[in-house]
Amino acid sequence: MADKQISLPAKLINGGIAGLIGVTCVFPIDLAKTRLQNQQNGQRMYTSMSDCLIKTIRSEGYFGMYRGAAVNLTLVTPEKAIKLAANDFFRHHLSKDGQKLTLLREMLAGCGAGTCQVIVTTPMEMLKIQLQDAGRIAAQKKILAAQAQLSTPGGAQPSVEAPAAPRPTATQLTRDLLRSHGIAGLYKGLGATLLRDVPFSIVYFPLFANLNQLGQPASEEKSPFYVSFLAGCVAGSTAAVAVNPCDVVKTRLQSLQRGVNEDTYSGFLDCARGPACNHWDQGVIYVEVTGVVTFPEPALPPLPGPGHPRDRAGLSWGLPGEGWAGDPPLQATGPAPRRSPWSPKGRLHKPIY
Repeated sequence: MADKQISLPAKLINGGIAGLIGVTCVFPIDLAKTRLQNQQNGQRMYTSMSDCLIKTIRSEGYFGMYRGAAVNLTLVTPEKAIKLAANDFFRHHLSKDGQKLTLLREMLAGCGAGTCQVIVTTPMEMLKIQLQDAGRIAAQKKILAAQAQLSTPGGAQPSVEAPAAPRPTATQLTRDLLRSHGIAGLYKGLGATLLRDVPFSIVYFPLFANLNQLGQPASEEKSPFYVSFLAGCVAGSTAAVAVNPCDVVKTRLQSLQRGVNEDTYSGFLDCARGPACNHWDQGVIYVEVTGVVTFPEPALPPLPGPGHPRDRAGLSWGLPGEGWAGDPPLQATGPAPRRSPWSPKGRLHKPIY
């Protein structure tokens, strides 16, 4: 076949160059993906990819979108080299007398390639995620500090802000992980990475090969560039959509720093069962000095009206959020606000300390 005429070193060089160009072009999208995947229902800062990129540029500058790119640019070449070499190795050993591989054998070759590449992919993703998500954590702390300052007496007065803590570098992260956890620290989330990369390669390599073959003018000729380009786009998009749930789990498992009120996970299944109770999406967020408390919206009984037993002489509507005039004040038992079942429109009571 025509692809056998290209030597393995040439394929590795082409794969490395393609990886470098791909990282440079799509890294801002990857940064937005990481931050959107890591934010949980307790404190959502971004509503979409474009919103994340705009806020990143405003707070961190244009080059803030490329935080962590140096790790990818350094390790993407060996990653692609291992992936392509492993795929060619397994395809060669699974073929019979140079015949075309069956779909099952192509999938097995992709499975082997995805399994081998995690040797480099896992530490690369581990370091990249910490650098990409550091900006989101820092921005969240600034927002909470500003809200806490406004909620305290005299909070509107100007105050001197503490200097922001310097963000760690990839070298510092690597040194700290090796010192505290050994080599296993760099391979946290290895199982989740396997569950993402192995299915990705199983889908990507066979789909690309078959789509690319459709554009070959003859059996022994190469497909035009635009055919290979479109085949790669379709195969990559399909594989990425298929493994996106595993990618979300992997990203959250590999994140070392958490925002306020964000959950930690003990493993893949614990994270996959559900991030921070999705039914709390309609909850009320109460911001205080110590952070954000989220709780579900309770079901309220119907409000009293004319003819209701509570509509007796001497009682009338009080101020908004204070229930009925003459009712004893509600006592808060904790930092979260209490809700009166009789308050108009279910408004929140301020906690009484």
